Amino acid sequence: MSAPIVVGVDGSASAVTAAAWAAREAARLRVPLRLVHAYLLPAQGYPELVVNGPEVREAFEQQGLQWLQEAAEAARMAVPNVEVETVLVVDRPAAALITESRRARMIVLGSQGLGGFSGLLVGSVAVAVSAHGHSPVVVVREPVDERGPVVVGVDGSPVSEQAVAFAFEEASLRGAPLTAVIAWTDVLVDSVYGSRFTVDWSQVEDEQRRILAERLAGWQEKYPDVEVTRVVLRDRPVRALLTAAVGAQLLVVGSHGHGGFAGMVLGSTSQGLVYHATCPLAVVRPTQDQP
Repeated sequence: MSAPIVVGVDGSASAVTAAAWAAREAARLRVPLRLVHAYLLPAQGYPELVVNGPEVREAFEQQGLQWLQEAAEAARMAVPNVEVETVLVVDRPAAALITESRRARMIVLGSQGLGGFSGLLVGSVAVAVSAHGHSPVVVVREPVDERGPVVVGVDGSPVSEQAVAFAFEEASLRGAPLTAVIAWTDVLVDSVYGSRFTVDWSQVEDEQRRILAERLAGWQEKYPDVEVTRVVLRDRPVRALLTAAVGAQLLVVGSHGHGGFAGMVLGSTSQGLVYHATCPLAVVRPTQDQP
């Protein structure tokens, strides 16, 4: 069986939106959908209540099953014939999803946790799964117009190759154009080209255009149906990608980047985009297999 798309479900409206997004993605990829809710019993502070109170365990289980049912209904409303499986596990959410990622086509998460606290799910789950998962992780913020382009951040390193591959496949599946963005800062220029006060900026731009063309060449041949726009900017990666992604249906980045360049390592660029991207964000780790 094809690897499923796994959705983390926590009872929030954001998770329901993520389930609907994932259902449409599953239909495009022709793979099943697996909805997972993970919980831990609140033992700290009142262990006797948990140990001696089976009604507490049952309440957590019933609540989780209800949330899974709500997410499944949203998925089937988005795609009536989607194959849906619901799974309830007792584990920490991040740990459960990292385990799920070993056999998932991708992990999909909402951008807000239960209660609407901005960054709750992102801070505790999405960043951890993006950093340690074994499949791409997609963070979905809100319903998106799927007529925009797919945008991919390219940093010029071989480890970003899989993010580019993922972006080309998504653009082809969606019949969407692809915008490939490469950005550099004075910090990178100082380390590679010499002092920012003596560097020939036109030479730097030409070199970045060459790098971008090299990273895209093989994939443009593999996906000739994808219309590609190349964007080369002297700007901070987060700001450049947020600007390019306005109106996009998907933003794709890798989780590590150019050598030790801090601007393209998860915790800076990728983590900043997890918190601030207005469209669905896919974080693709360099250890994953290419499509």
